[in-house]
Amino acid sequence: MDDYYTADDEEDCYYSSDQESLGGIDNDDSDFHASSSKKSSTQVITQESLLAAQREDLMRVMELLSIKEHHARTLLIHYQWDIEKLFAVFVEKGKDSLFSGAGITVFNCQYGDTSCTGSSKMCCDVCLEDVLGDQMKRMDCGHRFCNDCWTEHFTVQINEGQSKRIRCMAHKCNAICDEDVVRSLVSKKRPDLAEKFDRFLVESYIEDNKMVKWCPSTPHCGNAIRAEDDKLCEVECSCGLQFCFSCMCQAHSPCSCLMWELWRKKCRDESETVNWITVHTKLCPKCSKPVEKNGGCNLVRCICGQYFCWLCGGATGKEHTYRSIAGHSCGRYEDDKERQMERAKRDLDRYTHYHHRYKAHTDSSKLEDKLRNTILEKVSKSEKKELKLKDFTWVTNGLNRLFRSRRILSYSYAFAYYMFGEELFKDEMSTKEREMKKNLFEDQQQQLEGNVEKLSQLLEEPFDDFSDDKVMDVRIHVINLSVAVDTLCKKMYECIENDLLGSLQSGIHNIAPYSSKGIEQAAEFHASWSSKPLDSSGETSRPERASGSRNSEDMVCSSSSHKRPRREGFTNSKVTLLDLNLPADFVDQN
Repeated sequence: MDDYYTADDEEDCYYSSDQESLGGIDNDDSDFHASSSKKSSTQVITQESLLAAQREDLMRVMELLSIKEHHARTLLIHYQWDIEKLFAVFVEKGKDSLFSGAGITVFNCQYGDTSCTGSSKMCCDVCLEDVLGDQMKRMDCGHRFCNDCWTEHFTVQINEGQSKRIRCMAHKCNAICDEDVVRSLVSKKRPDLAEKFDRFLVESYIEDNKMVKWCPSTPHCGNAIRAEDDKLCEVECSCGLQFCFSCMCQAHSPCSCLMWELWRKKCRDESETVNWITVHTKLCPKCSKPVEKNGGCNLVRCICGQYFCWLCGGATGKEHTYRSIAGHSCGRYEDDKERQMERAKRDLDRYTHYHHRYKAHTDSSKLEDKLRNTILEKVSKSEKKELKLKDFTWVTNGLNRLFRSRRILSYSYAFAYYMFGEELFKDEMSTKEREMKKNLFEDQQQQLEGNVEKLSQLLEEPFDDFSDDKVMDVRIHVINLSVAVDTLCKKMYECIENDLLGSLQSGIHNIAPYSSKGIEQAAEFHASWSSKPLDSSGETSRPERASGSRNSEDMVCSSSSHKRPRREGFTNSKVTLLDLNLPADFVDQN
């Protein structure tokens, strides 16, 4: 095809001179700065900015509905921090329906104060004790009980993990308790539980939010990622880890999340070992252990001492000749058994074909990553020489293009294994249609593979020892190959999205879109609301910095849950947690 670039054909170069190449890959950096001015679709939420991100959503709901902070938090937790859904319910069904569905009682003015004033004694309906009025608390729903009973109720609920939605303990009352009351009562007897309660509320912004997830780095970097628009994307955290926001595994496009999960499992378990055993061994009729034949004779002896026929697997005696076994005849053809063995062998050969190429490109990517420093040293050495060419950004840009395309090429073999197999799409395509689409995809895959290998070979050239003319020649070839690789990657993704996955009836297989600049790096979160409320002295409180590792080792993906287990790192952030929960009246006044 025309897009397949070969270094041997000089007339096929995209750029034939230095001037023409200025519009090529050399402008990658400038394009990146131009595009970076646009708002990023993903944001990094650090431990320090977690409260600010949460308060931003709280303030939006508080201002729109004119409610207190704990009511806004209750609404957001109920609607999983989906503000658009919350506003839609408010517009369609009204404020009363919105509140009742989330467990918020539309309180009257007489219930504005949670404390019961007066020195007269009142009876608690739980413990049936007479206590002073100032030793009782009334919730928005109107129910009041003594402080000791409330404290015991709150303690049980927090220990059972119900901190985010502690309901009133009155019979058949679904109202959510005021978090300020919970915090003030529990902290008097159990300060550790009050901290746990605050941690639950803060982490709810991530645990219950579909658009915010923990970075799956191991050890954990302490960051979370928020996707503004599309959850089907691949993102790079500030710690350097690149992962799929949908399934929380490593970035795997052009594989869909289901394909990648099946491929990882297939490479990890012993399914192909079982296939190999089925093809190359027979079970002993006595001890049922697999026996591999290592000679030409069809009479096989197991380690248990049993003799059997290799052709049919039946038990026999020891006496035999080269032509026959004494007292044994197995000339009958068993169709089902032969078909089973042929299918197992075919499946094993097919898996081996795709896995071998997947592993080869994965290993090449690791080796090329180790060569990065060597190539950068060549660039540094060339820049110090008195050459006509002073700008060597084409080397680093070509190197980045090589890494991106090598990753895509590696995962394309896992995609092809399931796309053109019978595991997922057996009834979606006819045999003729499958073969036609397979040939189309493999043609593009072959072109991409050829150009990637040529680009890798060129970047490994000792251009730091070349003359000016030869350096210019290498530069033009690297730029041409980089543009060709980028074009082929785009066409491969378009083919997958439109011709392959787009034509299927089941819409569960979607892939992250291709970007010439690589996987998008999440931008740092900046709150548009004032996230640091003033304390009583009028100064802004400063949150403590929680400890967290910044290492970006390979992660371990868990398919059972997309949310990261709760970390104890927030336990020590006392000041940070208290900043978020100033009295609601104080927030309204400011």
